[in-house]
Amino acid sequence: MEKFKVNKDACIGCGACMALCPEVFDIDEEGLATVIKEDNLTSEEVENATDAMEGCPTAAISKEEDNA
Repeated sequence: MEKFKVNKDACIGCGACMALCPEVFDIDEEGLATVIKEDNLTSEEVENATDAMEGCPTAAISKEEDNA
C-alpha cells in the first residue's frame, strides 16, 4: 500500500497537487499542501497522486511503500 507525504519545508503551495488529486491533497491553513487521505487509496487515487508527485515543481511530495 502506498502512502504519500508532503515535505512542508519544500512546498511552495502552488496547488498543482490539489488540482491533480483533490481526493488526496489539499491546501492547509498555512497555504501549504497536505495529505488528507492516507489509507485505503483506490488505484485511481494512487495514479493521480503519483502524477501530482511527479508534477510537483519543488519535489515536495514523496511516496512510501508500506509492505505491512
